[in-house]
Amino acid sequence: MTTESVTTESVTTTPQESDAPPAPPAPPVASATSAPSALSVLETFFAAEAVYVEGGGRGKASFADLAACLSPDVVMYQAPGLPYGGERHGPSGIEDFVAALSEAWREFEFLEQRFVVDGDTVVILNRARLTARSTGHVLETWLMQMMTVRDGLIVEIRPFYWDTKAVDAALGVA
Repeated sequence: MTTESVTTESVTTTPQESDAPPAPPAPPVASATSAPSALSVLETFFAAEAVYVEGGGRGKASFADLAACLSPDVVMYQAPGLPYGGERHGPSGIEDFVAALSEAWREFEFLEQRFVVDGDTVVILNRARLTARSTGHVLETWLMQMMTVRDGLIVEIRPFYWDTKAVDAALGVA
């Protein structure tokens, strides 16, 4: 026979208190040193990315607001078949990617974004309108991204395009 020892505390309540449902726990209090939420980091990142792309990219727009969202060890895994595809490391690698993106597209507008947050990982479903610099072709497409944010900084980016052939066609790449 197994014996379990349970310690209880005596609590005195009035009849009204015992009938009431338990109060919800107090929300955590953010301190001045706590990291921003993954969602707020990504919202800042996407806004800065749009400004950078529309500003013309490297040498024409500042990368500082984007860099402020990135871990020194950030890695991006972009589809290798895209004109700006491949694996990128560190903020300088992400700057190379965003510079290439801004060379390809003069506008990169998110028409709709849905965020699913699971701890450090955020999945973003984007409906986007892209306008190619070289051809002027406008592409409306879907793009999903899986991003990981730790301690208030992006550490991993994995974008998935719905139709990479449509991207190539819009850019005039055969």
